[in-house]
Amino acid sequence: MKYRQLGKTGAFVSELALGAGTFGGGMDQSEADAMVRAALDHGINFFDTADAYMAGQSETMLGQAFRNLGLSRSDLFVTSKVNNPMGPGPNDRGSSRVHIMDGVQKSLERLGLDYVDLYQVHSTDPVTPIEETMRALDDLVSQGLVRYLGASNWMAWRLSKALGICDKRGWSGFATTQAYYCLSARDIERELVPCCLEEGVGILAWSPLDGGFLTGKFPRDGTMVAGTRQSMLQGYPPVNKERAWDCVDVMREIASELGGGVTVPQIAIAWVMAQPGVTSVLLGARRLDQLVDTLGAAKVTLTGQHMARLDAVSALPSEYPGWMLAKQAPERIPLPFERQD
Repeated sequence: MKYRQLGKTGAFVSELALGAGTFGGGMDQSEADAMVRAALDHGINFFDTADAYMAGQSETMLGQAFRNLGLSRSDLFVTSKVNNPMGPGPNDRGSSRVHIMDGVQKSLERLGLDYVDLYQVHSTDPVTPIEETMRALDDLVSQGLVRYLGASNWMAWRLSKALGICDKRGWSGFATTQAYYCLSARDIERELVPCCLEEGVGILAWSPLDGGFLTGKFPRDGTMVAGTRQSMLQGYPPVNKERAWDCVDVMREIASELGGGVTVPQIAIAWVMAQPGVTSVLLGARRLDQLVDTLGAAKVTLTGQHMARLDAVSALPSEYPGWMLAKQAPERIPLPFERQD
């Protein structure tokens, strides 16, 4: 396992992270303990959860796993999130000062921790002024309840505005942003990736298997596979199925060429790990064997030729103003938009 710098901070986290979004529901504590143990055994120090995952059960089970395994707090990098609904009241959601201050205390209680290493705003709150959100988050850092801050599912312009406000006010800004990113869904490359590269914000990629589609389990006849994220969440995330199936075809070829037990999911994850700006890729699994398979991505090395084939089959359609830049000043398009082998 390799470790990468968390944005522009001095902290380092494993290039693969364990996402605990599946903890709770039908999973019992012993299964959660086994997943945390497997992650640690493969060198992972980065554990991601959120208050809204399984209505708080994810945080509770992750914290209990740490205690059951007798882990040292200094060996763990733990994240949680705030913003999504946690109750019926008007202030049980959003990125207001009242919900952030209330949310972090409840998250710490469920986790059984004194602080979280990274606290992320789970999604956009169009009502609360960004200044209010960032001031509240800065106060959490000052109080020692949170060490670093992150966004999640934010648009590039909003992320840039928040960073500008923090720079002007002298507040703690976002070190990372968590975003939907995989071979068959490369939308963030249009605006968010260039923004993060410019600002030094680390990208935490979620759903690297596109809701399970990039495991290769889904036949082209459209049959849903029981127990997968796609079937259980009724088409979330919204997969471009034709593109995903084309990607799987190429990944199967590459897995066969590499041999040694390399699997299609490992190829998909390795591609995301190789993208500019990516700090860590979040792995979520419902079974231990699924997690162990995806952890094998850390040992997969894709050649320049492999990357070119994967880039070609998953390429985004041209969109304005990107095509205008390519037409008017192609020689002015800087690295890292050009692939370096």
